[in-house]
Amino acid sequence: MSDYDRRAHLKQVHEARKAKTIQRVDESIRRLVKAKEGINFNSVATDSGVSKATLYNNPEIRVRIESLRQQQSLVPTPKQIKQEMDENNKDAIIAALKRKMKKLEDENKKLREQLKFSYAEVYQKI
Repeated sequence: MSDYDRRAHLKQVHEARKAKTIQRVDESIRRLVKAKEGINFNSVATDSGVSKATLYNNPEIRVRIESLRQQQSLVPTPKQIKQEMDENNKDAIIAALKRKMKKLEDENKKLREQLKFSYAEVYQKI
């Protein structure tokens, strides 16, 4: 029993826990990227089961999450893309509706003219 070094054993346990934590965080980040979900400290902490404090205190993990978060902020989300498409389509829809309205106004004008002639014929018969 005299060969037992408590410090060495604690250091070994600590390193094993640290490696396991890093592995869990890596797997969590891979899952989030694959699912195309937002990567931030909250989502990684929730998915991996690791505390946010651990994520912030580990420099390697912190830099990785911050860089991935930065990359994702530069890529437009599907909602933003749809909104941009809606903005571009709005002009086309407005133009189409204006053409349709003009066509209906012309048709309405012709029908009113025909109605005048029809009333005139009916009036002459009386």
